[in-house]
Amino acid sequence: MSQVESKREGRAGVITLNRPEALHALTLPMVRSIRTALEDHLADAQVEVIAIRSSTPRAFCAGGDMRRIAELSLAGDFAEAEALFEEEYALNLAIARCPKAYVALLDGIAMGGGLGLSVHGRHRVATEHAVLAMPETAIGFIPDVGASYFLNKLPPGVGMWLGLTGARLDAAGALASGLATQMTRRDRLPSLLDALQDARAGSIEEVLRTNADPLDTTAAAEALQRQSAGFGADTLAAVIQAWRGQATEQIIAAHSPASVACTFELLRAARRLSLPQALKLELDAAMRAIRRPDFIEGVRAVLVDKDRRPRWSAASNPRPWLSGSELARDAATLAL
Repeated sequence: MSQVESKREGRAGVITLNRPEALHALTLPMVRSIRTALEDHLADAQVEVIAIRSSTPRAFCAGGDMRRIAELSLAGDFAEAEALFEEEYALNLAIARCPKAYVALLDGIAMGGGLGLSVHGRHRVATEHAVLAMPETAIGFIPDVGASYFLNKLPPGVGMWLGLTGARLDAAGALASGLATQMTRRDRLPSLLDALQDARAGSIEEVLRTNADPLDTTAAAEALQRQSAGFGADTLAAVIQAWRGQATEQIIAAHSPASVACTFELLRAARRLSLPQALKLELDAAMRAIRRPDFIEGVRAVLVDKDRRPRWSAASNPRPWLSGSELARDAATLAL
């Protein structure tokens, strides 16, 4: 069975991720299939709305297939890895520029590349079981798929907090942060899809509103403000000092020190970049990251052996492999 299924149902072009054994982790063939499906639905005059979903409630998409990327890195085969990043980022940009209504149904885990398939779209429907995160620093990588752009669009400090800690958001947190645009209960998703199949372009917003469930995000917004306090500081040292002796400091300390430092500098450098510019900056950072021993070790500890005991190469010397000045220079060049 295909790992990406696509068909027109009424006026809806429906793309279904179908690699449940890997929580729909994205491979290069999957990225290409999604891009083809997207273009087919855009070319179909009968399609008024494009919806993307998964075939299992466990996950919308757990991200890119980082185990495969690590295998390629160990083999010294960086051409396929670069192709995956380039084509995945191009897909993220195509979603952001999609002229038709694009609806992502976020049920279950949506992390890393899963956010790249959803956050750039116009409508992000989270269920009560949604879990959103950018956990890359835990595996020696950096937030990508346009994260240096969309994390900077969140309330002050929240994007940096998410990027450095890999914190997970539920539906209320996703709505309060702006990563999701509405909540619809899992058991109502079939009726939402049915309604979208009958919707004209001008009525899609109303269909989504009608099928949304009320959710009070007041407590979630207050929690985000507390949790992200201090993350707007000008230096990483100041961020860590703000949380000295607390659980947040311990979470950051457990992640790759070099990746944390690079993520901090990457997000700061990309603050004024457009999405295309941010994606270019991320591509260079990603290709450097997968050549570092911390990436191989992080994937081993979190995704392969799953012992959660990574031995970071830079534990005693957490200098970024991309300096702030270098990233600032590249960002300034891209912004010209």
